[in-house]
Amino acid sequence: MAVEMNMPILVVDDYKTMVRIIRNLLKQIGFENVDEASDGAEAFEMMKKRKYGLVISDWNMEPMTGYELLQKVRADEAVKSTPFIMVTAESKTENVIAAKKAGVNNYIVKPFNAGTLKAKMSAVIGEF
Repeated sequence: MAVEMNMPILVVDDYKTMVRIIRNLLKQIGFENVDEASDGAEAFEMMKKRKYGLVISDWNMEPMTGYELLQKVRADEAVKSTPFIMVTAESKTENVIAAKKAGVNNYIVKPFNAGTLKAKMSAVIGEF
């Protein structure tokens, strides 16, 4: 199945600079239909209104973390099948295991480049 290059992608991070970096990396690899949310609660509301082809979320945010967002997404019938990539500065094994158990599709440790992002996305949504 071909990857829809115009599919909407939701980037969730409370740090505006990181949102801009991820948005630029996505643009480099051909994705420009990008929305952003500054925390898990805002992202979840957006996901109820629009069907996203992929969510790329930071782990550490207030008031709702990326991990809590992931749990909420996987528990909601309407959005639970949405591909979800977690981004974090921490590569703690217990975090990776917790995210996997919660249903994350892939995991990226900061810092990363366009090549890493493309490889992680390809593993989740298919080659593009």
